[in-house]
Amino acid sequence: YISFEDPRLAGFGLGDFESLEEVFKKIYGDTNYYFFDEIQLIDKWEFYIRKLLDQNKFVVITGSNASLLSKELGTKLTGRNLRYELFPFSYIEFLSFLNKKEGIESFNEYLLHGGFPEFLLLKDPNILRNLVGDSLFRDIAIRHKIRNVKQLNELAIFLISNVSKEFSYNNLRKMFNFGSTNSVSKFIYFLEESYLLFSLPKFDYSLKKQVVNPKKIYAIDTGLVVHNSKTFTDDLGKLLENMVFIHLKSEQKDLFYFKEVKECDFLVRIGTKITEAYQVCYTLDEFNKDREIEGLIEALTKF
Repeated sequence: YISFEDPRLAGFGLGDFESLEEVFKKIYGDTNYYFFDEIQLIDKWEFYIRKLLDQNKFVVITGSNASLLSKELGTKLTGRNLRYELFPFSYIEFLSFLNKKEGIESFNEYLLHGGFPEFLLLKDPNILRNLVGDSLFRDIAIRHKIRNVKQLNELAIFLISNVSKEFSYNNLRKMFNFGSTNSVSKFIYFLEESYLLFSLPKFDYSLKKQVVNPKKIYAIDTGLVVHNSKTFTDDLGKLLENMVFIHLKSEQKDLFYFKEVKECDFLVRIGTKITEAYQVCYTLDEFNKDREIEGLIEALTKF
């Protein structure tokens, strides 16, 4: 086992895998099982992995970046890899991990604390703040050679503070003084690649319109939202919507939001057909009941 986040491995390159192999032999002797964490930090790592596979070794590679799930990986290790996408704990896993019973009290606790195991054990908000800071710096700024880290940080915190809300590249460009909308879309792509945030497109049969329409933003974890938002109020509605989004996403669903006369939070598409529609609200009362139900019915009727 080795983690490539170890600072002593700074400058490690493809040619160093041979030396690593010698160290492994000294420590473990002959082995058929290899575990590598954050291997995407090493350029051309797949050549070494392919060599191990050719020797009939078993290899597990893990990383916090979507590059490990990319189509590019599939072409480099075609037919020789199984991919698993891991999300923070679901509510059921949260209950099991903390030995709690299901109910409104534990559900609200899950809504506010999220599903990152280390935070659930230690309850230190700095764990979730450092997680965001480390991801922005290591997974994005260093990897993509971004000079204006302050701008990246401000954009990320703004989006985390506004989960479930619509955004447009143009509005964000003006707000954060980006040179172009292309720069904004690039930064948001990097944030998605690092698994901090996800954008949700508005459904349209026209792909061209789908690209230019405003999108919605969601975070990987509700606890991360609570402890990294600049202006967080106890908005349980937006946290619940975020939680439902992550649940659907963890099930590999192809997701959109719907907005015509009314609005519906989530549509699920299989192939070319919309097969499911979800409306999320924490409280249903006389003030929002008609709006929420009519939005759902409009989506159901259309599809």
